[in-house]
This record gives sequence, structure tokens and C-alpha cells, in this order.
Amino acid sequence: MKKKEKAASLHIRRTAGDWIFDTAVVVFFCVFTFICVFPFYYLLINTISDNDLVTSGRVNFFPLVKDAAGQAVFGAHFSNYSALRNVQDLGSSVFVTVARTILGTALMVITSAWAGYLVTKQKMWKRSFWYRFLVVTMYFNAGLVPWYMNMLMMGLTDNFLAYIIPGMVAPYNIILVKTYIESIPSSLEESAVIDGASTVTVWRKIILPLSIPILATIAIFGAVGNWNSFQDSLLLMNNRPDLYTLQHRLYIYLNSSSNLGAMMSQGGTISEQAAQSMLNQRVIQYTVSMVSIIPILMVYPFMQRYFVKGIMLGAVKG
Repeated sequence: MKKKEKAASLHIRRTAGDWIFDTAVVVFFCVFTFICVFPFYYLLINTISDNDLVTSGRVNFFPLVKDAAGQAVFGAHFSNYSALRNVQDLGSSVFVTVARTILGTALMVITSAWAGYLVTKQKMWKRSFWYRFLVVTMYFNAGLVPWYMNMLMMGLTDNFLAYIIPGMVAPYNIILVKTYIESIPSSLEESAVIDGASTVTVWRKIILPLSIPILATIAIFGAVGNWNSFQDSLLLMNNRPDLYTLQHRLYIYLNSSSNLGAMMSQGGTISEQAAQSMLNQRVIQYTVSMVSIIPILMVYPFMQRYFVKGIMLGAVKG
């Protein structure tokens, strides 16, 4: 009898207002999810639809191709992706972007992990000064022109290292790592020091394995930033087209088709070959955009479990 009374007391009666609220929340998040996902879906169906139908704006919700009679029917083709092999310099752009993403992210994670560990040590020389100096750089910068002059004086123009060196020190990521390391019990480090472990050994064998969640978190930040980076390639690689990133190459394709479109809208005449080029450029834009998005979409789900844990634990203390 007591068990039944206890179960009845734990049962919460839901009112009509509760059901309305829950329904409204579900509907809101369904709509929000659709708004977030649809741009990617729209991009995908335009890359696998007939190019003429894409240009005429007839592809909106489903991929369409032309049948033998020339009518638009539901279907898909992947010739646009295979045609990317013929796009000039696209392969080198992909290689540069992949290389800078892997190297830049790896070096940034190592640097952030080491610097974040050092600023937790009270015995570090001028620890407070260096940490405050690091934080100040998050809020103040010299501007675009001084930045370019600095890169020029260091010989980083038309140089692949311009993609790697400036991003190695990331103040925000260092702060996240520092805060996370401070949440690790100090007794682990103290016991290792008593056994004769050096600072580097403690960092490598104890701190790094325990800091995987926060390191995975900043790795996501670094990978997305390097993959989508555009401005450094645009400003620094003027004489080295072979070092253009994928996003920079996409920008060039966008400008090419935009210039042809502007000429037509102003009543200018263009050749049939130029018009076909504009068509191809538009399809290339969609396809390259999709190719540039796919790697990040594939990596993020595997890193999400580390991301949530790392960002929460890394934000507990300041």
C-alpha cells in the first residue's frame, strides 16, 4: 500500500498547458533545424541536378534531371564532381588547404597545450605578466596594414609558412587549456614529481592524456578556422597562385561569374563561349562549396562528444 502511495506521489500530472508548451518547443526546434539544414541540402541537390535546370532556377526541393524528351524528372547525376578534375589549379588548392589544416591545427594544439600548462605553474618566471599580456592580445590588435607590413618584414608573403606560424599561438585556446588543467587534481602531478619526473615528462605523460577533451575542442576550432581561412591567402599570396587555398579559389570563381552576369544585366553582349563559361562557373561554385563543406561535416560528429565535455569543463574557472 505504501509503495502505491509513493508511486502516486511521484507521478506528476501534466496539464493542457504543459502539452501545449512541449508541442511548441518541438515545433520550434524542428523549424530551426530545417532552417539550419536546408541551405546545405539546397546546395547538394543543385550539384547533382541538371545544369540547365539549375541555371533556370527550377531546382528547389528535389534533384531534377532531363529525360529523353527533355522534361524535368526526379533524378541525380554526379558528373559535376567528376568534372572538378578538369578545373585549373583546384587540386593544388585542395592540397594546400588540407596541408595547412593538418599542420596548422596540430602545431596550434601542441603550442596551446604547452603554454596553457606553463601558465598554471606558480614558479614560472613573470607568470602573471605573460598571462595578462596574452589576454590583452585578444582584445587589441594593430590593424590590417600593420599586420601586412609585419608579415612582409618577416618574409611570410608568398610563403606557405604564413598559413602556419601566425596561428600557432591562440590566446583563447590557451586560456581554455589552462582552465581545464587547473581542474586536474594536483596530487597526480605532485606524485610524479616525487618519483623524479621532469616538467616535460609530467606534461607529456600525465597532463596531455588527461586533457584530451579540451584538446579535441580546440582542435575543432583550429581545423574549422584553417579550413575556412580566406583573407591570408587573398592578401599574402599575390605572386603564388599555387598556394591559393580552396576558399580563395572559390572566391575567384565567384568573381568570374559575377563579372559576366553584371555585363549581361547592363545590356552588354557576350559570346556564346563566355555565356557557357558563366554557366560552368556557377555550377563549379556550388560543387566546390559542397566539397569544401563535406570534410568539416564528416569530422565534427566524431569530435562532438569531446567538444561538449571540453568546453564545459574549460569554462568552469577563469
